[in-house]
Amino acid sequence: MSATLAPATAPRRTGRIGAWLAERLPRQDTQLLTQSNVYILPTRAGMALAATLLVLLVASINFELNLGYLLTFLLAGAAAAGMYIGHGTLRGTTLHLAPPEPAFAGSAALLDIQLSSERAAPRHALAVGVRGSSARAWTDVPGGGMSSVQVSFVPPGRGRHAVPALTAETRFPLGTFRVWTVWRPAAQVLVYPAPETPAPPLPAAAPTAGHAPVQVQAQARGPGEIDGIRAYQRGDPLRMVAWKKAARAIAAGSDALVSRDTRHAQQQDLWFELADTGGGAALEQRLSRLCAWVLQAERLGLAYGLRLPGVTLAPAQGAAHQRRCLEALARC
Repeated sequence: MSATLAPATAPRRTGRIGAWLAERLPRQDTQLLTQSNVYILPTRAGMALAATLLVLLVASINFELNLGYLLTFLLAGAAAAGMYIGHGTLRGTTLHLAPPEPAFAGSAALLDIQLSSERAAPRHALAVGVRGSSARAWTDVPGGGMSSVQVSFVPPGRGRHAVPALTAETRFPLGTFRVWTVWRPAAQVLVYPAPETPAPPLPAAAPTAGHAPVQVQAQARGPGEIDGIRAYQRGDPLRMVAWKKAARAIAAGSDALVSRDTRHAQQQDLWFELADTGGGAALEQRLSRLCAWVLQAERLGLAYGLRLPGVTLAPAQGAAHQRRCLEALARC
């Protein structure tokens, strides 16, 4: 089972005592909820019910109402049973955080959390969220099974950040008691620079031995279309198909497909470095431009390299190379 994504919201201010207690909790990506780390307090509805029961009890004593006694103690017994059931609903659940995927600065980082139970009976109305935020992802955990939820938070900026403290809670079955726990995962989230928009033109490629320099952007005849085509060959990736030229060919009565010829890209080295981004800009703006170039070159199927202080990644292409470049930009 899975729950809907809880939207990222700004965390509310928490008390100093609560923050101090949360800081004392150990960091772990898997936590079993036991008697020692599950807490329970009455909700506003629970306190209103207690006040109502007190009034009913006083009225029953004053007027000697046997049915009043019956109603009072019946409701009190139901509330006490609900407290026991609610505590047992959360106790015994295992929380596990999957390794978080990297995110771009300014966007929400998603956290995949798995809730598992070895109890035969299902667990109802469990909620997980970022501590201090009102957003919650709700789910039911089947008996002897597992459920997953997604929560999100916005990291403060580029770099590597610890996952904030999370809370798991339930108010099942009557809503009169809130049963909750605080969980501090040990995982960290890597945040890439925010890519510059709109994406700037790619810099000029440096020639390899025996070739003249080529301006990559000057070879573009349209958005995402690189000069140089050849007949389509079996096995060519779909992103290399020149769809605009194919559409014109189909309109002319031909069904021949053509692919972009990237052999000319192998005759020059496309390097991205801070010196090409403009020395007057702030570091974050320059890293954002490099990030946009990396994404654009990968989208166009070009081989590219990255030079940063202390880091040099040779020209290549592919998802793994793009990830290495983005990680280097995040740690710069």
